[in-house]
Amino acid sequence: MSDGPCVLLVKHQSTWEALFVQTLVHPQTTLIKKELLWIPFFGWAFALLRPIAIDRGRRHGALRQLIDQGCARLEEGTWVTLFPEGTRLATGQSAPMQRGGAALASASGTPVIVVAHNAGHCWPPHSFKKRAGTIQVRISSPISTKGKKSKEINLLAEDWLRQTMQELDV
Repeated sequence: MSDGPCVLLVKHQSTWEALFVQTLVHPQTTLIKKELLWIPFFGWAFALLRPIAIDRGRRHGALRQLIDQGCARLEEGTWVTLFPEGTRLATGQSAPMQRGGAALASASGTPVIVVAHNAGHCWPPHSFKKRAGTIQVRISSPISTKGKKSKEINLLAEDWLRQTMQELDV
């Protein structure tokens, strides 16, 4: 996929991709809302994976934390995974990418790789019910961030994701 660690921007439709993305690259860390660490057993186990756990209520502080911890992890050789739309969205829906992943990529000079999939067809968001089917996954080529500001990086990633999701959401 790439010669070194990158920032992974993953479409968020389901619980499936949170599990799947863990099989793509190693080592990796995930940006999460800190409330996930408070869930008994699950949160305690998740904490062992050293996620970047932010307080989404403190937007500026959360962005600074992501950039500081994310750059340190990338320098250690650890991939950083984010779900830039912020929340799970139903099939066919999209939201603008939040700037955190692109800001981290810009600050670190690290390429971005975008992951698109249609898991929402088989495992809809906020549902334990699953439907039979085949989940399709598409992974972008690394998007160079050298000399690019976060807004430009986000536009490139959003364009690739939008085009790819139009192919997958049929």
